[in-house]
Amino acid sequence: MDKNTSPVTLITGGSSGIGAATARRLLDAGHRVAVTARGEERLRRFAGQVGDGDGRLLTFAGDAGDHTDVQGAVDGTLEAFGRLDTVVANAGFATHDTVADGDPEGWREMVLTNVLGPALLIRAALGALKETQGRIVLVGSVAGFIHTPGNLYGATKWAVTGLAENTRRAVTGDGVGVTLIAPGRVETAFWDGLDGALEGRTLTGDQVAESIVWAIQQPHGVDVNNVIIRPVGQPV
Repeated sequence: MDKNTSPVTLITGGSSGIGAATARRLLDAGHRVAVTARGEERLRRFAGQVGDGDGRLLTFAGDAGDHTDVQGAVDGTLEAFGRLDTVVANAGFATHDTVADGDPEGWREMVLTNVLGPALLIRAALGALKETQGRIVLVGSVAGFIHTPGNLYGATKWAVTGLAENTRRAVTGDGVGVTLIAPGRVETAFWDGLDGALEGRTLTGDQVAESIVWAIQQPHGVDVNNVIIRPVGQPV
């Protein structure tokens, strides 16, 4: 692909895990990619691992739940690359507690990142995506379809599930596609510090990224809406 005309994707939370795996796959396919993350150091490490893709990689430090940061990343991507074909709302995390016994101090940031973050990305990018008739990809979770007792993280992913369909209905007439990717257990930093939580089979970040890239590369006019991915052996 000509690097000046190749498709452009912006990925939030793109310096590690599923987001980083998706960025690598797209760069390998000749796409131009912008990634965001909270920390400059994490972004530098990621860029050092993959290189700048011959000028095809941009990085932006910022909070996925902050309107100014998200708008700045979208504007910076458009300024550098001149277009935007896909956004991937991947940034998210869990406090791994329940509404019965959890620490409310951690809940606000989780809700802002997991729920407000995707909405802010859609709001900031929609004008550019209408121009390219591009795609919005929201990374949800099986937890957004299956209730877990008292799990507020799961409630945030139910919100993402709803946001995907609400957004699809709002933008499909403009030629913009919306895809929800809902993985089950994935072996990423999401589980750090939870001994025994990943017993049994898991997906890899690369396996989920493969599905994201598959959705992004669907032919023009094809709108893949919901993709639920579990490792074989995950019962719920």
